[in-house]
Amino acid sequence: MTADITELSSEQVITATRRWMERAVIGLNLCPFAKAVHIKQQIRWVASAATTEDALVAELSRELEVLAEAHPDRIETTLLIHPHVLGDFLAYNDFLDIADATVTALDLDGILQVASFHPDYQFADTLPGDIGNFSNRSPYPTLHLLREDSIERAVASMPDTARIYETNIETLRRLGHEGWRRLWTDNG
Repeated sequence: MTADITELSSEQVITATRRWMERAVIGLNLCPFAKAVHIKQQIRWVASAATTEDALVAELSRELEVLAEAHPDRIETTLLIHPHVLGDFLAYNDFLDIADATVTALDLDGILQVASFHPDYQFADTLPGDIGNFSNRSPYPTLHLLREDSIERAVASMPDTARIYETNIETLRRLGHEGWRRLWTDNG
């Protein structure tokens, strides 16, 4: 699904991530709220050039501030894609505490939050190849910056949001690993 990250342009990183969004997240309805913001072009797509955690924290801080200051009709959410840092899932997972601390340091608790996607995403108590992990597997490590009020509205609009995770697992199990691979063919 991905190329050698040392030779990727920002455009290639964003294109691969959009493809994942369209084919997996929206196409499989893994997030029932993603389609509307995608169609309305309210997603800010940022391909980071950061190669260190410190540089990523600085960029995360800037992007959190941009999102907090932007009108939701213009930017509802941000995908901060960082292909050159935190390729190791365990390091990425540890970094999520730093991401949350950054939200707090900017006084954005209760306003914004960070969700996580990674090519090697693995839920606790699962094996690496468990198809359920693919619900959070993106082409590159990605920090998804979300508005809390948007989440609250989405939850209020859907009768059983707790069921989304279970539905995703069922969908991915029906699809299987071969079906997941077929999503990335040119005709996928």
